[in-house]
Amino acid sequence: MLPLIDWHPHAPLQRLHLDGLQQAGVQVAVLRLDLIDPLISGNKWFKLTEHLHAARTARAAGLISLGGAHSNHLHALAAAGKRFGFATVGLLRGHPQQTPTTMDLERFGMQLHWLGFAGYRARHEPGFWQPWQAMYPTLHQVPEGGGGLAGALGCKPLLNMVREQLGAVGWDDYDGWWLAAGTGTTLAGLVLGEQGGRCVYGALAVPEDHGVAPQVEAILQAGGMLERNFALIDASRGGFARVDEALLEFIQRSEAANGLPLEPLYTAKALMALEQVVKEGGIARGRRLVFVHTGGLQGRRGFA
Repeated sequence: MLPLIDWHPHAPLQRLHLDGLQQAGVQVAVLRLDLIDPLISGNKWFKLTEHLHAARTARAAGLISLGGAHSNHLHALAAAGKRFGFATVGLLRGHPQQTPTTMDLERFGMQLHWLGFAGYRARHEPGFWQPWQAMYPTLHQVPEGGGGLAGALGCKPLLNMVREQLGAVGWDDYDGWWLAAGTGTTLAGLVLGEQGGRCVYGALAVPEDHGVAPQVEAILQAGGMLERNFALIDASRGGFARVDEALLEFIQRSEAANGLPLEPLYTAKALMALEQVVKEGGIARGRRLVFVHTGGLQGRRGFA
């Protein structure tokens, strides 16, 4: 059975200074989830917590999940297994390859299975989990990216984390959230937590056909949430994992301006999209937004 894990990391809230935002009169504070831990970084831990509770209740010996060769989710899962002493298995997209991430997964003790591309696409089909359940009967299954209602509920504590630190950034309140959306799980958790109050803006780091909108809707329905106070903004820049010169220039400029480290697949795209929406007048002057830094900095090693 999984050990009882009593770890409640804290992330600081810091003001963000970008010329484009300041000129438009929009204030932004960053919830630095990238700072909670060197290895179990970002929103990934919060998406795992309820899955870990469920696994322990089911007396499972560990967790099995899915991801790609640069997966932040699998990296956090494998690191947590190593630190807290439970078994982990990763089902990976594509064919065997060595990346900084996969080398870490193996070093952390995660058992890897490469599914190919067709095999990975079948992950949503009925019966996909049956052979893996037979092979690993003592492991608890976690959806890709730690998704589903359990993953979303694990992100609700982020609201109190922000509210307890508003005074540190000179605020008495905030008007909404802005974050990258890869599966939509963290976004859905914030919507559930806000209960129809402040708007949650999700900057889509993946194309529309990745199904983020229906995934968010399914989570909110499962959570009994009737209010739908969120918006999805295309920030994919034309494709999954698409990185262009404008994005790289933005990373260089923004990091030089405020020292906030970004990675090109999620956080940089989300912050660049925020700056663009503000420039276009999509966020009113005087608004205060919390930008969630979802971590993932280990993944930028693949873009060195």
